[in-house]
Amino acid sequence: MTHATKTARTSTETVETEAGTARITWHEAKKARLVLAVSHGAGGGIEARDLTALAEVLPAHGVTVARVEQPWRVSGKKLAPAPKTLDAGWRGVWPALARSGLPVISGGRSAGARVACRTATELGAHAVLALSFPLHPPGKPEKSRADELLGSGVPTLVVQGGNDPFGKPAEFPEGTYALVEIPYGDHGFAVPKRAEISQDEAVAVITDAVVEWTGSLG
Repeated sequence: MTHATKTARTSTETVETEAGTARITWHEAKKARLVLAVSHGAGGGIEARDLTALAEVLPAHGVTVARVEQPWRVSGKKLAPAPKTLDAGWRGVWPALARSGLPVISGGRSAGARVACRTATELGAHAVLALSFPLHPPGKPEKSRADELLGSGVPTLVVQGGNDPFGKPAEFPEGTYALVEIPYGDHGFAVPKRAEISQDEAVAVITDAVVEWTGSLG
C-alpha cells in the first residue's frame, strides 16, 4: 500500500486564460521525471478525495502534481461553462504546466477527464489520466461519450468506481486504454460503510494504480 508523504513543496500560481483566471496548486517532487496535471469536475473542486490523495502520494515517486482550478471555480461561479470554454481554460494553463520541460500527463476527474481526453493530442500530452470518466449521463447510456475517451490518442488510464452512475466499468467499450475499477465506488469514489473495503483502502487502490501506471510510462 502506498503511504502519503508531506515532503512535497507546495505553491500556487494564477494563470490568465481566454476563459479567465485559472489557478494551479503545485506539489513538487524533489527529483521529478513527470508532471501530472489534474483538474476537477463540474460539481466540485481540487479538494476531491482522489485529487488530494494523488497530490500527497505521487511526489514521492518522482511525479510533480499540479492541481488545476478552472476559471469558473476561481471566480466563484456555481455552474461549469460549456465544454469549449473548459477546453479554452485548459489550453491556457498548458504552457505553465509544460514550463519545466518534463513530460506532462493531462488528467482530471469527471468533466476534467473529458477535457483531458479532448485536448491531449493537440497539446502534446504524454498520457491521459481519466478519473471517474462520465461515459454517459446517469440513466442515459444511449448518450455515450466514448468517442472522447477513445480519441485521446495517447496512453490512457481510466480509474472508475464500480458503482458509478455515470458509467460502470463493464459499460466501457473495448479500446487501447487501461481501466482500474475501484470496488463499490461511486462517482466521487465514496464507498458505503457496508462495503468490504474501507474508504481509505479504496483511495489507496487509486493511488497505487496511478503510481504503477506512471512508473510504466518512462
